[in-house]
Amino acid sequence: MSNYPTPEVLISEVGPRDGLQSVKGIMPTVDKFRWIDALVAAGLREIEVCSFVPAKMLPQMADAAEVVRHALTHPGLTVMALVPNLRGAQAAIAAGAHKITLPVSASAAHSLANVRKTREEMVQEVRAIVDLRNAQTPHVKVEAGIATAFGCTIQGKVDEDDVVWMAEAVAEAGVDEAGLSDTTGMANPAQVRRLFTRVRAAIGDKTGAAHMHNTRGLGLANCLAAYDVGVKTFDSSLGGLGGCPFAPGASGNVVTEDLVFMFEAMGVRTGIDLEKLLAAREPLKAGLPGEPIYGMTPDAGLPKGFAQRSDNGATHG
Repeated sequence: MSNYPTPEVLISEVGPRDGLQSVKGIMPTVDKFRWIDALVAAGLREIEVCSFVPAKMLPQMADAAEVVRHALTHPGLTVMALVPNLRGAQAAIAAGAHKITLPVSASAAHSLANVRKTREEMVQEVRAIVDLRNAQTPHVKVEAGIATAFGCTIQGKVDEDDVVWMAEAVAEAGVDEAGLSDTTGMANPAQVRRLFTRVRAAIGDKTGAAHMHNTRGLGLANCLAAYDVGVKTFDSSLGGLGGCPFAPGASGNVVTEDLVFMFEAMGVRTGIDLEKLLAAREPLKAGLPGEPIYGMTPDAGLPKGFAQRSDNGATHG
């Protein structure tokens, strides 16, 4: 793991799940292992490695249990998996995942389209999963990711009261944290500050990660806005892989390399070695040859004289 001081923010890498299930190609299992190894070597401490869904729906995730088992060989790594329902949660827990995350939609239309359940039915699904966790593996963390929190391509505007209601509902159902996701890349910084502030007022320390997309070029600005109002966990994807881009030339997910550079340049510690993080692009490219990946920092390189602090106060870079 990293030799940096205690991080001030947690970068949660979602590329092996969100990224891979959003592309047509299927990364061979052995390449997934190498990619995860490289991410851990760079200092990532939480990685969403897969989703537990039927292989016929997402063949990219057919090896989910194998990937979890490999990731578990890395001490100190929080191994996270996405699950859409109770059956997926059972599989993730059986595989040994440390943390499971559930997508719940603030948009009523998106909930029906995405998981074929109403928002209220999804809250009940969350409750059933929490009950399962409490009974079998109380050490496993359960996170709800509130999708379409900032807008929906199906219904358009999503009322902020609906987002706060969903956060309160899943918190009452027993999740450890509830984050906000800009699923469609519609968020702006003022909206991000306002909504995270409202959610924190409603559920306090259960307020979770900011999952931003860069669809319209505001991904980093929205992450910074979330940081300004107290958010300390940020989802991102190496190379900006995945996230269903809607604009020509724009990736979906926030680029991990750019996000880490932004925080480190500000003096906010991430615990991630940027040079090793840039090197982690190589196993990604090898496993998905020809797949476009993004990033301004990888293209420009690190600035002359850029340095990161190590545990002994020295700098390198």
